[in-house]
Formats: sequence, structure tokens, C-alpha cells
Amino acid sequence: MTDHNHHDECGHSHREASDSRGVSRRRILGATATAVAATGGLAGCLSGGDGSGEAPEPVTLDESDSCDVCGMVVPNHPGPTSEIFYADEEPAGHANPARFDSTWEAFQFDFARQDDGWSREAFYVTDYSAVDYEVFEDGGDTLVSTHPEADAFAEAESVTFVVGSEVVGAMGRDLLGFGGESDAEAFQSEYGGDLAEFGDIDESTVASLGM
Repeated sequence: MTDHNHHDECGHSHREASDSRGVSRRRILGATATAVAATGGLAGCLSGGDGSGEAPEPVTLDESDSCDVCGMVVPNHPGPTSEIFYADEEPAGHANPARFDSTWEAFQFDFARQDDGWSREAFYVTDYSAVDYEVFEDGGDTLVSTHPEADAFAEAESVTFVVGSEVVGAMGRDLLGFGGESDAEAFQSEYGGDLAEFGDIDESTVASLGM
């Protein structure tokens, strides 16, 4: 297999998305899929972070979209992706949303922007209950597939996270979101980690993740 290990300007090692078939796969069950579809349909109708209007819809991230923390091209690497919209501010160099090739980087970015007084309108993360994902081995690591399509995102406030499992993403240990709590519990049972809701995630949580 081609060596997918690289290092970005921040000194973090990272991996490109693999075309290898996964050794473990979770498929949507009927009831979960129905619930997730209903949640996704409502995402754009919920109030923004300041309560003043509709939240922006998630967008598909493509090869023109690089991570606003590490600079890597988002869909070219495995693991969860995230995007955040802000009300009156924009990320450096491009319009909203801010985009990320890991969930922990998204939280790190948002904590800093909140400290600067930015108002968040929407925070979207990959919903692994809503996709046919693959878990696969590469270079001695257990990785999970990436899903940067708009319909793979759910509001971060609506998912249950598995935090710090043995399954890593582009930037190491991460938070994997599941719209179905039972899906998160099943993933945790197989791959370890802790369960957490959006409000449980703080800067100390983020500091424990990554490489």
C-alpha cells in the first residue's frame, strides 16, 4: 500500500483518504435512517446561534476546500469533517463556512473565535449514523472513512459523540458523531472511547485528542 503518512506545516502527521475496502462496516437500519432523515430535513429550519433566524444549510466540501486549522485539503483525508458558519465574521481568506478535516480542530477553532466574540450560526459534523462508513487499517492505524457531502452533516448539538476511540481520523484521535445514540453506543462498545454530548465538550476534551 502507498505510504499515506505526511506532515503539515504545524508538525502534525496525517493521512490521505484510502481506497482500501474497510474491515468493518456499519449500515443504516430502517428506524435510524428514518430518524436521521427527519433530523436532516429540519437542520436548515432551526434558529441560528444568535436565535435571530434560520441556520445556514451545510455544504459539500470538495478539493478546493482546505482545513482552516491545518491547511490540508478536507476530502483527501480520512475521518470526520466539520463546518461552522458565523453570523458577522468569516474565516481568513474565504466566505463561510469555516471547514475542517477533523472535529477536534473545529472545536478548537470555535473556542478561540467565541473568545474573540464571534457569533456562531451553525456547527455541522459528520453524522456517522447517516452514512455507510468503513473502518479500515492503514499503516498500523485503524481509520474511518470521510464523508464531506452536504447530506452527511448533522448539527453538532444533535449528535452523540464517541470521544477518543481507537479509530482515528486525519489528525489522530477525534470525536465521531452519531445521530443515533444506539449507534454511538455500539461503536464505543467495539472501538472504545467515551460518550459525550455537545455541551460536554470543552477545551480540556479537545486538548486530549489529536496525535
